[in-house]
Amino acid sequence: MPAPQTVVAKPSDETAQAAELVERFLVASMIPDPEKAAGFMSGDVAITFTGGRQFRHPREATGFNAMRYKWVKKKMERTDVAPGIGETVVYNTGTLYGEWPDGTPFEGNRYVDRFVIRDGLIVQMDVWNDSAERILTRNAIGA
Repeated sequence: MPAPQTVVAKPSDETAQAAELVERFLVASMIPDPEKAAGFMSGDVAITFTGGRQFRHPREATGFNAMRYKWVKKKMERTDVAPGIGETVVYNTGTLYGEWPDGTPFEGNRYVDRFVIRDGLIVQMDVWNDSAERILTRNAIGA
C-alpha cells in the first residue's frame, strides 16, 4: 500500500481576500470603530456572541463589550479559510487581553471567531471566548 501523500493547499485570491477582509474588520473592531467595522459587513449581518447574544450591527457588539471590559484587544494567532460554493468561511483564533471593568488586567483568554463571507462582505459572525468562565471564576473567589 502506498504511503499517504500530504496535500498542501495554496491560498487562492478568493481565500486570501476573505482572510484579509476578516483581519481588517477585526482591527477596526479593536479600535473600536464600529462604523468602520460595519463597512466590512452586509446590511443584514447576523452577529452571535457567546451565550447566544444576537446583534445586528457592530455598534451593538461594541456596546456589549463596553459593559464587559474596560478595554479589550485580540492577539490574533491564526486565520483559517474554508472555501465553499457561493461563500467562504473564515476562522480567526487567538487570545484576548485587556482589563476588566475594575481595572484588573487579564490575558490569555482564548477566542474563536467564525465568519461567513459572501460577495466580499461578512454576512455572519459567530464569537466564542473564555470571558464568561473567567467572570464566573472571578465572582466565585470575590476577585
